[in-house]
Amino acid sequence: MARRSISGCDRLIVLGLAAVSLFGCSGVLNPAGPVGRDDAIILIDALLIMLAIVIPTILLAFWMAWRYRASNTKVEYLPNWSYSGRIEAVVWSVPILTIIFISGVIWIGSNRLDPYRPLPSKTPPEEVQVVALDWKWLFLYPREGVATVNQLVVPAGAPVHFQITSASVFNVFFIPRLGSMIYAMPGMTSRLWLQADRPGVLWGQSAHFSGDGFSDMQFQVRSVAPGEFAAWAQQAKSAGPPLNEAAYARLTRQSQHVPPMSFSRFDPDLFKLIASQKVAPGPGPEPENPSHAGRVTSTGGRH
Repeated sequence: MARRSISGCDRLIVLGLAAVSLFGCSGVLNPAGPVGRDDAIILIDALLIMLAIVIPTILLAFWMAWRYRASNTKVEYLPNWSYSGRIEAVVWSVPILTIIFISGVIWIGSNRLDPYRPLPSKTPPEEVQVVALDWKWLFLYPREGVATVNQLVVPAGAPVHFQITSASVFNVFFIPRLGSMIYAMPGMTSRLWLQADRPGVLWGQSAHFSGDGFSDMQFQVRSVAPGEFAAWAQQAKSAGPPLNEAAYARLTRQSQHVPPMSFSRFDPDLFKLIASQKVAPGPGPEPENPSHAGRVTSTGGRH
């Protein structure tokens, strides 16, 4: 039997199915927390509402082509037809109803998923301060007195209150399976509440282009049991080097593919100083300078 070659259309179909499969398995359609679930519900509801237009329109297009084909002499021929009130009513009412339904979904979802709104829980929330750098993420744990780079560790089953800023250019903090991306902006503080229901390993990323190292500006998210989280914090506090002024200055330098590391202590006002820009910001991306491309800066710290 002759082997059938794969056409360009076949390749597009395969790539589309692979993208949908990957998106569903590791992205927002496979949520790992309450905010992620609400995000997924909004996406699915909006899709179903839009399909209420898309599917009938596709079917109607095939029906029109079949009914009004040249060989069908039984249909009425109206060469001078120009207006139909019933058609106009359908053409305008369906999109208007769709907009109303989608607006309702968005209105309710925006209220429920207000990033400043605390998540209901009997468990005390964990506080994490997030700083976007070039091209890495710095996480500060003010309660535990430890800091990490490119690794976020959170207790499973407990809400996490994030305070987010940038020490360089605009960026976006996003953990797809936990939900709700939000901007990290220099000179400003954003807030976000997320929660991981079960222990596991997730991934976070930058969702806003910020220069040469943007594509690799990712971080590991470890959701662990509360006891394991306390043990991890204690180990990081006793083993890691301090995040002093010199160590932070090295972190602000542009660097790519920075491995996870931890620090034992830091100035309790560090995040406030960064957000208010009382600490000098990073240099920012400089794509016009070829010397920055592919440069890796050693930042120190315990790997």
